[in-house]
Amino acid sequence: MSDTRDAYVQKMKAELDKWSARIGKLEAEAKQNQAVVQEQIEALKKKRQTSEANLEKVRQAGEDAWEDLKVGFESALSSLGDAIRTAHNRFK
Repeated sequence: MSDTRDAYVQKMKAELDKWSARIGKLEAEAKQNQAVVQEQIEALKKKRQTSEANLEKVRQAGEDAWEDLKVGFESALSSLGDAIRTAHNRFK
């Protein structure tokens, strides 16, 4: 092999090594982001479960109490919607 070809091969090998390192970094970041996304999904599921429980309270409430519970439920439902939209926009 000529000196020029050897130098070229070494230079290109260094480039490939650099790209391999960047791919590894991206892979690590993706795994970290996946963990963050999973945590947010679990938090959203808990909020949804709480909202479902609160809706059941509205359903079972007496005639006088359900109006008071309705306001709190609608607020919690709005908060859940905001959290879902925020998570969706962050990770799309």
